[in-house]
Amino acid sequence: MECPLLVWMLALNRDVTTAEYDTCYHLVRECAPYANIPYSPTSIESFRKIISQMLPLLMMRHRRISRSKWKHFEANGKHWIEQASDDMPPEKFLQSMIGYHLSYENSLCGMVMTQGRQRQVVNIGLGLKQLAVEPRGVSVPAYVESLAHKLTPLEMSFITPDVGDEVALRRLCIILSLKAAYVNATVPRTGCDLSRIEFNIPNETARIDDHPLQGWEFRVYKAQLGVARTGNVIEESYQCACAFFRGTKESKFIWHDNSKDLEAWVQFINIDQMVKVIPKLTA
Repeated sequence: MECPLLVWMLALNRDVTTAEYDTCYHLVRECAPYANIPYSPTSIESFRKIISQMLPLLMMRHRRISRSKWKHFEANGKHWIEQASDDMPPEKFLQSMIGYHLSYENSLCGMVMTQGRQRQVVNIGLGLKQLAVEPRGVSVPAYVESLAHKLTPLEMSFITPDVGDEVALRRLCIILSLKAAYVNATVPRTGCDLSRIEFNIPNETARIDDHPLQGWEFRVYKAQLGVARTGNVIEESYQCACAFFRGTKESKFIWHDNSKDLEAWVQFINIDQMVKVIPKLTA
């Protein structure tokens, strides 16, 4: 199954004004009313939801498909876009469905998408995890311990204190982003006990309830952001993972270790770039 994956990543690289919030809110209310986001101009969580819903609008505009020529569909937490079938042969129409998933984490919002038959494209998910402890100032071992209930004994064996704080935090975030991506691609509404899922990173295998996960493609990469906070630019790192069910015999892991690897399938934008194109998104 071909279905190439494409990702849009949007950096919330600065604070937004009330006027910008209002503009984005009214755009989403007009063009994506199914999102049903309450108006809350002082809430960063609300803005994350709003601007994430703008990513499919941007993606379709980038594909030169006007807003009147496509519709959004959702079932059991899975989202897809159906294009108008005008002047489109039946077989091409069936292959034109666009499955996508939206996710956000602190200063990063993202969308992963693919195109094909509806049943082929909906099992797709994006997982994001910032490489930082919560709450700020807590030790890495304490942070790992606070999340131990989401991990299996095997996964915990990869992030013991002897590997060092930097390695332990990175491994933890890789595992959690992979689990989030898989859950988002399968049961996004009801969720899942994450300790049921196990990622054996050295062996590049995955299991759920001790059964092998077969047919999945997992892509793992990092995003580096420069975020303006109180007059300073703060560097933030995020571990990102995509999960997509291809139906192959085995599951496959693809690792992207530098920005050059991502250029073919990941597009990075920021708030200023999104705000600039708002007038074109309703066309």
